[in-house]
Amino acid sequence: MSSRRLQTKPMITCIKTFLVSYSLIFWLTGVILLGVGVWGKVNLEAYFSLASEECTNAPYVLIGTGAFIIVFGLFGCFATCRGSPWMLKLYAMFLILVFLSELVAGISGFIFRHELQNQLGHTYENAVRLYNKIDSSSSAVDAIQRSLHCCGVNNYTDWSETTYFATHGIPASCCRSDAVCTENNLRVLATAADLVYSQGCFTVMTQTVEANLGIIAGISFGISCFQIIGIFLACFLSRYISKNQYEMV
Repeated sequence: MSSRRLQTKPMITCIKTFLVSYSLIFWLTGVILLGVGVWGKVNLEAYFSLASEECTNAPYVLIGTGAFIIVFGLFGCFATCRGSPWMLKLYAMFLILVFLSELVAGISGFIFRHELQNQLGHTYENAVRLYNKIDSSSSAVDAIQRSLHCCGVNNYTDWSETTYFATHGIPASCCRSDAVCTENNLRVLATAADLVYSQGCFTVMTQTVEANLGIIAGISFGISCFQIIGIFLACFLSRYISKNQYEMV
């Protein structure tokens, strides 16, 4: 019995070392996911304000998931150090739950990415048509045109069909950084052509959103695959401890 215990203890210590290391890395991925959520909320705010409520909540989902991962990453370290089988099983169940949630979210995002682009284009077109420089959607249009160096939906001539153009011309957010724009010359399309960005926003906007969503999806997919290692280690250690009736000294 003593000889078996001497053989068992190094094995469990080795597994625990791997699982503690994994839990610390898992905790770090939670911090990264939390950071990605905050980054998405700050940098993609203009795009989300034009999308549906479900899309607007996407950064908060990442922030919430990252926060839970941080908490359970620390819990995993504690459970491993304690060598408690039921804590390890609870930790494994949490990893399985997060893995399945991220997998479903990633697949859904990939399948419906074109619907998101179409919805974004439709809402942006409405925002341009109803632009008044005051409401939140108008502020989002200005932010997008300034940051992406674009104008209108397809090009700057789209503004000529809006009510705002009849009284104010093309919005100043369309002006190139090296151009001197006044309300008078922005009312004439021929004059404004040399002052504003010629490229439309729809193409640039969808490419930017798709690229950023690709970054978020890639990070989330990498984290979800990494969790398989933790699930295996937690289940194996719990089973091994229970089988050998190992007790922490």
